[in-house]
Amino acid sequence: QVQLVESGGGPVQAGGSLTLSCAASGRIFIINSMGYYRQAPGKERELVAMITSTHNENIADSVKGRFTISRTNSKNTVYLGMNNLKPEDTGVYYCRAEGAKAEIGNTGRSSVDDYWGQGTQVTVSS
Repeated sequence: QVQLVESGGGPVQAGGSLTLSCAASGRIFIINSMGYYRQAPGKERELVAMITSTHNENIADSVKGRFTISRTNSKNTVYLGMNNLKPEDTGVYYCRAEGAKAEIGNTGRSSVDDYWGQGTQVTVSS
């Protein structure tokens, strides 16, 4: 019922900046939290940053002070600003929507579910 389309990412040198964005589409009523997780090669997926519809933030200690998260509720879009990137930030970044209430087809009924985006690669070279 909800599709997450990611953009941004790519290669960057250490110390550089990137911005990721993720737009949710569908017959959406509200999304509780949106944000990003990442997965480095050989490692488990980990939280990067999440933000609620009331703009409460949860940011991983490893990126605090370097990454910022924001969202536009009216567009169901979340943005991750990444500054002073380090090689250890390399990985696939996955958009996440939690507690998304959306209509099921044209049924008039709704459900609440969590969703993942397809992922976007971020590669930071030293």
